[in-house]
Amino acid sequence: MNIRGYNQQDEKGWVRCRLLSFLDTAYFDNVLREKETYENPSIELVAVEGKEIIGLLDIEYEQDPKTVCSHNTIPSGMIWHIAVHPDHQRKGVATALLSEAKQILKKHGIKRMEAWTRDDDWVNKWYEAHHFKKKDSYYHVFMEGVDETKIALKSEIEGLHPVLGFAHYVGSNIEEVKGNFKRVHECRMYELML
Repeated sequence: MNIRGYNQQDEKGWVRCRLLSFLDTAYFDNVLREKETYENPSIELVAVEGKEIIGLLDIEYEQDPKTVCSHNTIPSGMIWHIAVHPDHQRKGVATALLSEAKQILKKHGIKRMEAWTRDDDWVNKWYEAHHFKKKDSYYHVFMEGVDETKIALKSEIEGLHPVLGFAHYVGSNIEEVKGNFKRVHECRMYELML
């Protein structure tokens, strides 16, 4: 395995790796058709075996606190994408990508990393095993079908009937929300001090 910087010719392999790695997670429907670009400086790494991209890690970092991440005083880096192709998971690929990224962030004077993820147990355990600490959370609520959407969505256009919806829930009655919607995920924010 070779870890190197992403280049434009990697885009198709990057998208494919990310898509396949997300299939068995709570982010299964978060499909991208092209790689994102960033307004701020970024670290974009790929793990390559042969000619195949088997892992990826994108971190956008800030020069002024709270322009990308949530901390008020410490310039930080946000993990936007971390993924390992299913055929290469549990082989240390994500750990190797993270290790390389941490070294680069430190060279740029970044002292903190932030990551948001949903409630897949194995993903959260990976962050915790790499010394990330859970600092915050809220809920992603998916509304599917007429029965669920009519509870929370209303159209002011005659004849338009919502059948899908997505919302952030930050209230205190999560049991009521879970009782009304089948797909509710806790979205957790992790922090790692470098």
